[in-house]
Parts: sequence; structure tokens; C-alpha cells
Amino acid sequence: MGVLVIFIMSIYALKPLTFMFLPIILYLFHVILRDLWRVRKLSGHCPPTYPIIGCLISFYKNRNHLLDWYTELLTESATNTIVVHRFGAPRTIVTANPENVEYMLKTNFNNFPKGKRFTEILGDFLGCGIFNVDGELWRSQRKLASHEFSAKSLREFAMNTLEEEVEKQLLPLLESLAAAKEVVDLQELLRRLAFNMVCEVSLGIDRFCLDPSQPISPLAKAFDMASEVCARRGAAPLFIVWKIKRWLGLGSEQKLKDAVEEVHAYVNDIIQHRKQKMNQGDQVCSEDDLLSRFISAGHEDEIIRDMMISFIMAGRDTTSAAMTWFFWLLSCHPDTEQEVLKEIESVGGDPEMLDYESLKELRLLKACLCESMRLYPPVAWDSKHAMVDDLLPDGTPVNAGDRLTYFPYGMGRMEALWGKDRLEFKPDRWFIEPDKERSGALKVVCPYKFPIFQAGPRVCLGKEMAFTQMKYVVASILRRFEFRPVGSESPLFVPLLTAHMAGGFKVLVHRRR
Repeated sequence: MGVLVIFIMSIYALKPLTFMFLPIILYLFHVILRDLWRVRKLSGHCPPTYPIIGCLISFYKNRNHLLDWYTELLTESATNTIVVHRFGAPRTIVTANPENVEYMLKTNFNNFPKGKRFTEILGDFLGCGIFNVDGELWRSQRKLASHEFSAKSLREFAMNTLEEEVEKQLLPLLESLAAAKEVVDLQELLRRLAFNMVCEVSLGIDRFCLDPSQPISPLAKAFDMASEVCARRGAAPLFIVWKIKRWLGLGSEQKLKDAVEEVHAYVNDIIQHRKQKMNQGDQVCSEDDLLSRFISAGHEDEIIRDMMISFIMAGRDTTSAAMTWFFWLLSCHPDTEQEVLKEIESVGGDPEMLDYESLKELRLLKACLCESMRLYPPVAWDSKHAMVDDLLPDGTPVNAGDRLTYFPYGMGRMEALWGKDRLEFKPDRWFIEPDKERSGALKVVCPYKFPIFQAGPRVCLGKEMAFTQMKYVVASILRRFEFRPVGSESPLFVPLLTAHMAGGFKVLVHRRR
């Protein structure tokens, strides 16, 4: 207090104009004292932290490999939890502790919504869509979406769409690439496939070009730009920077605005045309896609638009990212590839045999997909914000307004969760009796240990649809073709809104003998 009194008394020696700025000066002084106090109170499990700036220096130094830096810090923590204080951002708790994850996502769910800080980052793009809202608005959308996703008719429509897309588009393209011995970016090919699938299931629109050598569709390009800029917002060392750029309409923020306007205009146009057809009783108009279902439910156009954009965003890059890393890992483990192929062939040699029920029999394939997502999760981390003060199960105190981040990427690399061989690709770990009978039953793994599809009330509604899509695509490809990577370097895992392989995944396609 003595320091504060001396500081205030010194103000009186200044010119009267200075008193205009007295509140600002006092506030800055308060921030300095608060941060000095907060640094002393921080948990010992945190990166190097300094007054005012917090861990900004360490954060900046490690900005190009944040995932591995956080994983290292979490490994060194006895509770697999760290506390991060960084200038320009709220106090952040990062955890790889399943008990903490369950507490956040289920036990005390109501205290940990996404929060305003998170929804601001995606608000321009996703608006009031289901993945970017909390409270009653989320509950009403969740109830509606849950009803539609559980409908057998939607599952059949998605399966028919998948079969048509793979048999008429994907496989002929791979055949031509194999014949021409051309290098193809498999990641981009799978992204286009997933985009076509989710657009048809969500919006009921015609497919876009699958060939990566052809220009990307304007809609997909706008989605890419919006996703990239929103991801940069979340990773920015200082949040105020992107907010100023948005206010001034500069650089990436102007690109985001243009991309969002294009996406909104495209989806709004589809909604209006669909409503016209449905009002006219057009028998050609399909009512199986999600858009038609939500229009029939009588929701407002803006809510429908934001929900459609959210579904496309969630269904596009997640499955394609998972399959990209799956094929890379399989190329590094040819013995496992042969075992997966044997399992696929045992289900049936004809395309007609790969129906919804037969896909359930592909247990080794599912184990490989889970193991791939354990090491390279499509969403590397996810955050919530505390409403009121709380205490996590591991003893970490939570302050109102704190950000809590659970970290699937780091969780997949915790020895306490997965053993000393945690960094190895071992599908056996997903079977009840590993190394004995790979056709046996799969383990029921705790979703809070493996939160790839979230867990609790906000668990992903499209989880089973995603596994069905991935298994069908992978099985259809593997029994006809094999991929040989171009180059021997290990790819770089890049976490944006959804993770991807830096520079793509270049492969040569070969017909399987």
C-alpha cells in the first residue's frame, strides 16, 4: 500500500491535464500489482512466467511446435495439468487428465460452456450454429439435430450417397491415376471427397470435382479461408491484434469477411430455392437431406444457415484428416496393411457386400482408425470457460473466467494413459485380448481418456456416421489400390480448427495385384 500512496501523491506534482488520464494510469498500476500477485500464486506446473507478460516469451519461442511443447510440460506435471498465464489472454488451464476432462464435459457440465471468448473467434463464420452456442439455444438445436441423426432414413440416405460417391467418382479417378502413374495429393483428394459427402447429406446439392489437379470449388475455397483465419485468431499471442484488424478491415480479417459473405450467400441461396421447391410440392426435391428436414421443422433461415455451415465444417475436415494419417501410418506398417486387407476380403469381395451391417465386422480396421486418431487427432484441443470458481478433481483451482483446455493430442502421448509404447502405432491395444485374436472383441475405452469425439452432453452426434464413412472409403480403396508415399520424410502435424498434414500427402497409386 505504501508504494501505491507514494505513486498517487506523485500525480499531484503533474499538470492538471494529467488528471484526465489518472483512471487509465491507476488501472495499469492495478494490472501490474495483480499480475505480480498472480505469478506468485500460480501452480508450479507451468511454463516460465514473468510479471505482466506471463509466459508470452516462451509461447512465442514455441509457437511453431506448441503441441509438443504443451505435451512435454504436461508429462512433467504430476497431475498432467498445467496453468498458463499469458498477457492478452485469460488464465488457461491445460489438462490431459481424464478425471478433469470428465468433470468439465460431464460432471459439472453447466459450469464449463464454450464461453464468449471462444464463440467470438468463430462467431463471424459459424454464427449461432450448434457448435458455437451455449445454453438454451444449444439445447434446442441439439435436441433437433439428435432426433434427425437418429433417424434410420438419414442413415440410409448417407449410405446410398457414400456408395454412389465412392463407386462413381473416387474409384474411377484412382484407376486413371494408377494407369497414368501420376502423383496425387491424397489429403486433398480425401478432403474433396468428404466435402462432397457432407454437402450432399447436409444440403442435398450436387457433387463438386474430386480431381485435385482441377481448381477447387469457390465454396470449398471460401470454407478453407474462413477456417484458416479463425484458427489464426485462436492461436494469436495477443487477441487484441485480430480484433483491431477486424475493426479496420485489414489483411486476413478482410479475407475472412469476404469468405464468410460468400459462404452465407451460397447457403442462403440454396435455402431459398429449396423452400420454393418444397412449397410447390416438387416431387423431385429430396427430403432426406438435413436441410429439407430442418426447413420442414419450421426453423428460421438464419438458424438453419448457421447449422448447415456448422455441420459442413465438422464433417469435412475431420474424417479426411483421420483417413490421411491412417493411410500414412499404414504405409509405414505394411504387415498391418496386409492384415487389414485380409479382414476386408473376409467380409466380401464384391462392392455390394460392403453394406452397413458388414462394416460392423471390420474390427481391426476400426482399431487402426482409433489408433491413428489417438496419435493424430483431427481436433488437437478444445476449450471451455469457467462460469464460477471451481476445483478440478486433481486439485487445480479454477477461477471464474478461466479457460480450460482439454488436449487430445497430448493425452494420446501420456505414458500414464497408454503405457511406455504410447508413441508406437499398435492397433492391438484396442482389443480385449491383444496379440492373440485380432478378430476378437474391441475394448470399450473411456471417452474421457480418448475424447476424439468429445464426450458427455456435447458428444459428437455424427460419430457413428463418421466411422461408417471412413470404414467404407478405406475398405473400398484398400482392396483395389495401394498408396506409395513420395519421399521418406515424416510429415508435419499442423493443428488449425482441424488438424492437417503440412504440404499434403503426395502418393503414387498402384493397382493391387
